[in-house]
Amino acid sequence: MLTMTGERMMLRELQENDWEGIHDYASQEQACRYQPWGPNTVDETKVFVKEALADAKRNPRTRYLFVITTIEEDKVIGAVEINISDIQNRAGEIGYILNPKSWGNGLATEAARLAVEFGFKVLNLHRIYATCNPENAASTRVLEKAGLIKEGTMRHHLKMKDGWRDSHLYSILENEWVTI
Repeated sequence: MLTMTGERMMLRELQENDWEGIHDYASQEQACRYQPWGPNTVDETKVFVKEALADAKRNPRTRYLFVITTIEEDKVIGAVEINISDIQNRAGEIGYILNPKSWGNGLATEAARLAVEFGFKVLNLHRIYATCNPENAASTRVLEKAGLIKEGTMRHHLKMKDGWRDSHLYSILENEWVTI
């Protein structure tokens, strides 16, 4: 099982019994207000976990979903994902979500940095990118602190429950990445 340890948290690959920890945040309106999904029902969360576990067995593997856990208790407080979007051009996308109970203390930034490091060191990516809602100032700060640079805004990039949403596009290249 792949694991990465930060200063205050750990990333480890998703396990089936993690669904309850995931559901704790995925069922909250506050946690998923910038997402095209949610709040999740129990069944929706279980389907998400089942699909992510199946994706981890695919060859070639293009999806890596890690739960964010506390070091002390191994309690699931969020997730970070890296998806290889273009194998030939060595491009990948990161995304993250954190339980609102854990917001505001730098854990999302720590998780994003570890995901970027994994993408460059382990997956040998050339470019890593992420998108975020222009209204999500906290996610903007996470991406910038993780070293990603804003490239611009993609208009009507994502279909949400209430219509189309623009997205800010951020990226980092392998030659720009430095360990912090």
